[in-house]
Amino acid sequence: MSPNPPVRRLKTYTGAQGYVYQYYFVGKRPALPGDPEAPATEFVFDVTSDRKLTYAVSVFLPEGPRAAWSKAHGRPLNDAEQYAAVKLRLFRAFDEIEDVKNYGRRLTIDAALLEEALTSLGVE
Repeated sequence: MSPNPPVRRLKTYTGAQGYVYQYYFVGKRPALPGDPEAPATEFVFDVTSDRKLTYAVSVFLPEGPRAAWSKAHGRPLNDAEQYAAVKLRLFRAFDEIEDVKNYGRRLTIDAALLEEALTSLGVE
């Protein structure tokens, strides 16, 4: 008998523009070699703002910003810190992009955004 599939925790976020998003984390993987963001880690979320249509949103954490942060802080980012920065990038898209489905499906974290996100969480 096969084990049950993992239960995905559907979470809710109300964006600054008034849209209520529901999302869950699907998983992460290395960005495909031909992807313009590579080398990077791609974090994939399933998102809906109308409870009818669900679509994937990818947040890319490129190697460059991650390495720059590690050099500046003298240690590598752990998995929880990476996920926290990615989630804050997703929330920023929910707050700033009116039509995430059409204009926010590929998000990237640059060095400044990574530093800002982790500083806001008290990560040093």
